[in-house]
Amino acid sequence: MKFLISLHINPAVLDALTDEERAAIGDGHGEFVEELKRSGELITTQALVDPSQAAVVTVRNGQPVVTDGPFLEAKEYLGGFYLIDCENKERAIELAAQIPDTKIPGLGVEVRQVMFADGQLEA
Repeated sequence: MKFLISLHINPAVLDALTDEERAAIGDGHGEFVEELKRSGELITTQALVDPSQAAVVTVRNGQPVVTDGPFLEAKEYLGGFYLIDCENKERAIELAAQIPDTKIPGLGVEVRQVMFADGQLEA
């Protein structure tokens, strides 16, 4: 089963961390990636740039309208994700609990099963 583990970032929370705490998060993600590679459960992982570099695309009257970021009215933003392939949801949650962000109040880690990929319904 495939699961997306998404990392939701609150910049105010990150700004309040010390350099050592931020480094520990980075180190923890490195260790997590290595563990997923060893177990064969990692499909891919990506980190995303700050939302200030994003663009929102909508279509109005048949024409695309592009708005530069930041664009969401929220404290948090999607900072990155892990796409994993594991036995079941319980295992996905077990893996997500190893992500260092889960130990920091104000940062979010969400686990969602992939419903379909490449046109193939999986759920």
